[in-house]
Amino acid sequence: MNDLRRVSLLTLLVLPGLSASDTSYDAKSGVKAWVDVDTPSSVQTVVTSRGETWDLVMSDEFNRAGRDFTAGKDHIWTAMELADGVNAALEYYSINMTSTTKDGDLGVMQIKTQQDDIAFTVYNMYKSPPGFQQSRMYYRSGMVQSWNKFCMQGGRIEVSVKQPGVVNQDSGNPDLATPKGRVSAGFYYPTWPGVWLMGNLGRALFTASTNRMWPWTYNTCDETSKNNQAISACNTNPGYGLNAGQGRGAPEIDILEGGGQEISSSIQIAPGMPSKFRVVPPGPSDAGACIYTQTCTTTGANLPGVPTSFSKSRGYDTWYQGLRYAPTRLCSPVGSQIQTAKAINASLSSGIMQNKCTLSTCPASFDVNGYLGLVDNKGSHYWGINDDGTCMPVINGYNGAYLCDPYNTDSRCAAPLWGGNANGNPIPSFNYQMDAISANYPIHLAAYSSYLRYQLEWYEQQSMVTGDDGYIRWMLEDNPIFEITADTLVNPPQDSANLNPKKIMIEEPMYMIFNTALSTSWGTKPPNPGQPCRGNGQDASINKICSAFPLYLRIDYIRVWQHGNMTVGCDPATHPTAGWIKGHQQNYEDANNPVVQVDGGASCNSNDDCTLPRSATGGVQVISGSCDQSNLGGRCVCLSPTVWGGPRCTTIRSTAGGNSISSSFGPNLWVILVISALAILATIAIFYARGRKRHISTIPNGEAEQATEPSNVMPAAMRNTMNEGNTARSDSIRNRRAA
Repeated sequence: MNDLRRVSLLTLLVLPGLSASDTSYDAKSGVKAWVDVDTPSSVQTVVTSRGETWDLVMSDEFNRAGRDFTAGKDHIWTAMELADGVNAALEYYSINMTSTTKDGDLGVMQIKTQQDDIAFTVYNMYKSPPGFQQSRMYYRSGMVQSWNKFCMQGGRIEVSVKQPGVVNQDSGNPDLATPKGRVSAGFYYPTWPGVWLMGNLGRALFTASTNRMWPWTYNTCDETSKNNQAISACNTNPGYGLNAGQGRGAPEIDILEGGGQEISSSIQIAPGMPSKFRVVPPGPSDAGACIYTQTCTTTGANLPGVPTSFSKSRGYDTWYQGLRYAPTRLCSPVGSQIQTAKAINASLSSGIMQNKCTLSTCPASFDVNGYLGLVDNKGSHYWGINDDGTCMPVINGYNGAYLCDPYNTDSRCAAPLWGGNANGNPIPSFNYQMDAISANYPIHLAAYSSYLRYQLEWYEQQSMVTGDDGYIRWMLEDNPIFEITADTLVNPPQDSANLNPKKIMIEEPMYMIFNTALSTSWGTKPPNPGQPCRGNGQDASINKICSAFPLYLRIDYIRVWQHGNMTVGCDPATHPTAGWIKGHQQNYEDANNPVVQVDGGASCNSNDDCTLPRSATGGVQVISGSCDQSNLGGRCVCLSPTVWGGPRCTTIRSTAGGNSISSSFGPNLWVILVISALAILATIAIFYARGRKRHISTIPNGEAEQATEPSNVMPAAMRNTMNEGNTARSDSIRNRRAA
């Protein structure tokens, strides 16, 4: 091989890319690590609501049927096998309720919800005394998470979703008669589907990981954070690889929460506002749900800032200011709901006299403190004004919850275990308010009978993360419907004592969740909640609902775009998570839901989709993975996951950089470098032995190749799935645990 360059071990140890931190590359073919090869070329970039062009960094088209979401099997998603223990849930999550399949011509991820009768034993920390109890659930459903695999800090997400509903022709559902009319028969939409994001420091369903972590987004040292925030800015030596003096948490962004007749879009943050900055609590003569229907007789109890005279008498504003709402422009228009900006501005200027809002006196959002400027400072549409009478988001009466440990006797706790109980609680005592900043908007039948595109822009401007800049915008079929700017969180209302905590804009690495729940405490619920669906079986309407099960949440695709300042990865240097998770791993897993590292597994069409480019190794072609065409039409397999990992085997191991697990879970850097060097030398030796007949592979970047490259070469130094004697090793791709 006259053109084979000599590569010494010393040279290999200083090759570009073999640095003191994980470095991820696009594959040799040019496809990005987290991008599905089935994603159309037409969506590789997107123009945002602000007119910027962002690049595709992640996608999953779900075109290949038969994927297995058991822990350790899929490169992005993990399905849960666990009872839902929060929100008065009625469902048990099981892995076999999740799959990829076909819906007509579309490849989809499918979450099935079926009737069942599941008896199980669970440990209840909130019992008195805490202990195991027998429980029963009558529905089985599914949840998939990208926790600790794929995370993002900022970006635009688009998810094409068909929600589960009883819409078959013989169901008796009256909404079928007017498909573009507002869904009105909530009885026919009995589930609670969700598409949402959560900070990687909390794993959904594992309350030991979310206690004092969810949904904090706060970076101030004070008594509230010191006592109640698991990772407080007060700690100058937090350990676990965390940054000193940085307050951390697991906030939540809900792209959609299906509620039957409405959909909710929200963020969940903590700490919440003190009570004085909220609406007035309803008096004893008011019905329990009056704030949702504006029927409270107590002055100031219905809506923030209403009536105007009462709001001014307080001397400070109520709730979060400057929220932005706009109609979906998808439902059939209703003439009586059409507004003009001129009329509403005049009404607000003169003041709201009544203790409630109407469409003639208030913005259609019923948020008199909302922003009323032009949408994106152009055109003729104003935020807050329903100028076409279509479905309009409305300020959500649910403002959040008060969170407490089981033994806390604070009167604000939902169900405290009152005195006389010894505190045997193994978790620290806590009590704090969280806030849900949200809007609910009516939906038309297409949400249940076809696919709608739900979009979220989570934007940062100049820094590595959002900080005090940016915004979060929700869109439906490209129409803006709700937006929260950073200033809303960073500068909440204050009184003279400045007692209202100033949150930071969400900046944690966030992972994605799809699930379908059922609950007794949400806007919709199944028939006979807490019992078998049919009850005594005597109600014909209920029987039709129950006969429609199983119901399906279907996702056609998910796509994520970012610009240059945004990042992908669950353990970024700005907000590390891996050391904390490793140090508290018992809080994030159980026997049925282990923490498992996955390398490879991305979809591929050729070996070039699963191996490093020459630029990763100084111009030397190294084969880090191959495409197994027999697996789901093509899936990447890493030849040495301890050295080269990530979904396309294009991450050079050292620390986290887009992969699921960081270096704290793996070998030291010098070991990686030596193994890498030996693997490369072994590759070169094989190529040299064959080189007298064929000129191949180790050609420096820029020189023409002489023959087709055999990308499936696997030198002995790179074989790590079998020990001598052909016995399986414990660190194979299928069963290696993060430990």
